[in-house]
Amino acid sequence: MTTTTTLPAVDMGPDDIPFNKHQRDWRKIGIICLFCLIPIALLVVFTYLPFFQMCGYSFFKMKYIGTPKYVGLKNYTDIFTRPDLLATLKLSVYYMVGAIIQVALALYLATILAFKVRGGAFFKGAMFFPYLINGIAIGFIFKFFYTRGYVLDSVLQWCGFSLDNLPYWLRDQSVNNWSLVASSVWRYLGQTMILFIGAIMSIDGSLYEAAEIDGANKWQQFKHIILPGIQTILVLNIILAITGSLSAFEAPYVITSGANGTGTFFVQMDKIAHSDQKVGLASAMAVVLLVIILICALLQKIVMNFLFRDADDGTAKARKHAHKVEKARRKAMKRQNKVAVGRTSLFKNGNSLKAVES
Repeated sequence: MTTTTTLPAVDMGPDDIPFNKHQRDWRKIGIICLFCLIPIALLVVFTYLPFFQMCGYSFFKMKYIGTPKYVGLKNYTDIFTRPDLLATLKLSVYYMVGAIIQVALALYLATILAFKVRGGAFFKGAMFFPYLINGIAIGFIFKFFYTRGYVLDSVLQWCGFSLDNLPYWLRDQSVNNWSLVASSVWRYLGQTMILFIGAIMSIDGSLYEAAEIDGANKWQQFKHIILPGIQTILVLNIILAITGSLSAFEAPYVITSGANGTGTFFVQMDKIAHSDQKVGLASAMAVVLLVIILICALLQKIVMNFLFRDADDGTAKARKHAHKVEKARRKAMKRQNKVAVGRTSLFKNGNSLKAVES
C-alpha cells in the first residue's frame, strides 16, 4: 500500500523570490557610476580642463586682454636663460634642506611620542597647533618676530648677544632665506609628526615584544620594525615636503614680499602673471614646475625602493605564504562541503525510501 503526502503551501516573501544576478550587478554598476559622475565632472571642469588650457597658453605671448601671439617654445627657453628666474629655482634648495630637517625631526619626535610618555598628549597638541593657523597670520607673526629689535633680537640680547652684532634677519641675504625656511618648518612640523605617530601606533605591539626577547635594542627595533612599517607614510611625507619646498609661496610673499633675494619661483611666477601680465610665460613656468616636481617624486620613489628592498622582499614572501595558506584552507573547505552535501543526499534518499515502503 502506498500513500501520497501533499506538502503544505509555503508563502514566499520578497526575499525568497529568485533574482537575476546579472540584473543586480548592472544595478550596482549604475549606482556606482551615478555617485562618481558628479565628482568626476567637477574634477574635469575645475582641474583637468584648466590645466590643459594653461599648457596651451604657455606657447603664446599674451595678456589677460588682447590678442595672443603664438611664439612656440620661446617662453620655455626664457625660463632657462633669464638669470632672475634661474636664481629663484636655486632658492628651492634652501626649502629642500628645510624639508629634510622637518621630516627627520618629525620622525624622531613621533618615535618618542607614539609610546606612553608623560605629557605626550599636551606636546602633540602644542606641536600640531601651528598647522591650524592661517598661513597669512603666520606670515605676519614671523614678520614681527624677525623685525629689528623685536622678539628674536630681544631674546638673543637677554642671552648676552649685542644688537650691533646681530644680522638683519629679513634683509641680510646670508640669513634671510634660512629665516623663512625656519618659519615653514615650524608650521608644518606638527602635521608631519602626527602622520608619523598614526603610522607607528598602527604597528602590532607584539613585534616589539618579540624583538626585545630576541635581544634587539631600540635602534634595531626602529630600523627593522618601525621604518618598514611606516614606509607608505614616510614616502607620503617626503613627497609633500618636496612639493612644498618647490612651491613655497606664503612665507616669502607675506613676510618679505619677495624682496632682498627671497622671491621663490612661485612668487616670481605670481609677479609675472599679475603685475607684468605675461600670462604665457607664467603658464610655461607652471608647467616647468610641475615637470620638476614629477621628476623629484620619481627619483624619490626609486631611492625609497632601493632603501626598503629587503623589507619589500620580506613582505612579498609573507604575502605569498599567506596566499598559499588561504588557498589550501579554501580547498579544505570545498572538500568538507562536498562530503556534507553527499551525506545530506544519502539521508534524503533514505527518508524517501522509507516513505514509499510505508
